[in-house]
Amino acid sequence: MHTVAVLALDQVIPFDLATPIEVFSRTLTPDGRPGYRVRVCAERPEVDAGSFTLTAPWGLDALAGADTVIVPGVSDPSRPLSEPGRTALREAAAAGTRIASICVGTFVLAAAGLLSGLRATTHWVAADRLAGMYPDIEVDPDVLYVDNGQILTSAGAAAGLDLCLHLIRRDYGSAVAAHAARLSVMPLEREGGQAQFIVHEPPPVPRGSVLEPLLRWMEENSSSPLTLGDLAAHSGMSSRSLIRRFREHTGTTPLQWLHRARVRQAQHLLETTDQPVERIAVRVGFGSPTAFRDRFKRITGTSPHAYRRAFR
Repeated sequence: MHTVAVLALDQVIPFDLATPIEVFSRTLTPDGRPGYRVRVCAERPEVDAGSFTLTAPWGLDALAGADTVIVPGVSDPSRPLSEPGRTALREAAAAGTRIASICVGTFVLAAAGLLSGLRATTHWVAADRLAGMYPDIEVDPDVLYVDNGQILTSAGAAAGLDLCLHLIRRDYGSAVAAHAARLSVMPLEREGGQAQFIVHEPPPVPRGSVLEPLLRWMEENSSSPLTLGDLAAHSGMSSRSLIRRFREHTGTTPLQWLHRARVRQAQHLLETTDQPVERIAVRVGFGSPTAFRDRFKRITGTSPHAYRRAFR
């Protein structure tokens, strides 16, 4: 039987901890036998889980005997990893054990040195923080999970379910994974990545910036067919100067900023109205529904129709 060790660190996020326990514990093979043996492991018997304290039946030595180690997130992902925890994870990895993280558990794997040079994901809110702390990791904030073979990472919260179902499919095939998905009331494959859940706020601009009046005007007039020349004329700058100022203050270009403003308005209309996608495309300022769909998917990671189904 496949053994899964779930590592419960202090400040563990209960949702992340419960997800693999529930999913793997209820997985049955085609002949009706349990597919996994699940062990909750910790450095000390009692673990701080925020609103309660849990007792872990297994110590860190149980990681060595596991086929898979799952690392849930903790409430403070920048908290230093203890030396015993780091050693246990590194020894498990050196022995070839499959190791996967849920949500900000990615920070734990990074602190253990297991993600250097690899692609990884985490909760979209923490993606920039992960990239800043560990520049040698290729952080992808737009996916639900990343499978590097031995080392896997997943995005926030419910993406842990997607990761667990993916592991079950790797171990026992699609039929067993589909049954586990039905028990979890989850689709085996979700449309779109976590990009569809990201709130695409406008890039921050320092208060009092010379661009502040222009950005307000662009937001108010984003549905108009504005060109770079229109923006430059309104700002009183040349097109070249405007592009340079935009790069300095927002990290993007005037037209890219405008596209994002239009997509934000489209997201609101998709969530709150029954207007056809074609009408929304025109209303927010895109020249054609095709251009709208292409830009919307490029920014959010999903199509307007899929976004509406998820958030209407």
